[in-house]
Amino acid sequence: MTRRRVVITGLGAISPVGNSAHAAWEAVCSGQSGVGQITRFNPEAFSAKIAAEVRDFNPDGVIEKKELRKLDLYSQYALVASDEAWKHSGLSDGALDRKRCGCILGVGIGGLTQIEKFHIAYLEGGPRKISPFFIPAMISNLGPGNIAIQHDLHGINFTTTSACTSATHAIGESFRYIRDGFQDVMVTGGSESAVTPLGVGGFCSMKALSTRNEEPHRASRPFDRDRDGFVLGEGAAILVLEELEHAKRRGANILAEVVGYGFSCDAYHITAPSPDGAGAKECMTMALEQGSVRPEEVQYINAHGTSTQANDITETLAIKDVFGSWANEGLVVSSTKSMTGHLLGAAGAIEALFLTKALENQVVPPTINLENADEGCDLDYVPNEAREMKVDVALSNSFGFGGTNASIIFKRFS
Repeated sequence: MTRRRVVITGLGAISPVGNSAHAAWEAVCSGQSGVGQITRFNPEAFSAKIAAEVRDFNPDGVIEKKELRKLDLYSQYALVASDEAWKHSGLSDGALDRKRCGCILGVGIGGLTQIEKFHIAYLEGGPRKISPFFIPAMISNLGPGNIAIQHDLHGINFTTTSACTSATHAIGESFRYIRDGFQDVMVTGGSESAVTPLGVGGFCSMKALSTRNEEPHRASRPFDRDRDGFVLGEGAAILVLEELEHAKRRGANILAEVVGYGFSCDAYHITAPSPDGAGAKECMTMALEQGSVRPEEVQYINAHGTSTQANDITETLAIKDVFGSWANEGLVVSSTKSMTGHLLGAAGAIEALFLTKALENQVVPPTINLENADEGCDLDYVPNEAREMKVDVALSNSFGFGGTNASIIFKRFS
């Protein structure tokens, strides 16, 4: 089978650092943090009182007001981000074979807001208080389902739910469907909105979140020796992937090329990564092999980089194992979670968007709040300031609960 080339032609974002792809990119390049005190509910009783919330979100012009009550926030974010990406791609102006256009969306948790809302309604008023819109608003596959309805996509449509790897799996699987000839266009990425009492409370109980409540902008600090947990984030990022010849025929603006996708499972622990980084190493190695990319061709890695004790050291170890001497000689690594917080199921999507923009603009965003690198974190993490540099090949990592891992590789298009 001839493997077809896959390119990126559209981007869209709703995020803690900006409500468009351009705004989010400009923010991370200037080192702006999207972390602040939680406003969605009163966090006083919680050990972590901070989050990276989406602010000033306005779905007007994309979602009719009467439809909003049928949609959880994660679906609203996905619809608005996909509208931007679709328009950015230019596909809205051309005729398409709709059966060869699909959507795969990464959603880690889904409609947690709806579950909380209608559980309270049930306790207070019984079953008759449960809305007929509850299930459609809550279930995760209505994320891509609503996008398909929005853009009249009749091809493959499903959700990947693999914790913090969800969006990277969605992008990787979309890449394979186009590469192998099953689809021509895929709308993909991830969406999440779990800044709720149960979402924050659950992670607090696990002692996974940073409690640097008095300094929210300094709380997410990947690879720093004083890191004390991740910061919960939310939002959506969408990429339009397209078969190369399909894109060229319609004169599309090609932003980057998707060339590699790797995946693995640690099979080690429900929340902790394998201490030797074996799973992370396997998926990066697979992505390189699938993309026919030599380690020394990669200039930039957007790391999973969660600001947790376990991840940052094991990811660093895995990178050094895979890239050998190149890890210290020519490779740069940064974690944009230092600014966006951790978007859970949407993390890999916003990071893939930043990967695309890095290739397009030849700029690597920084890891902010990196003041004193941990002893086990000894790579070039682009501390505190963005860096203009040559970026022809870039890789993004995502690792999730259950030991699930994925890596994707993008190239500058030529």
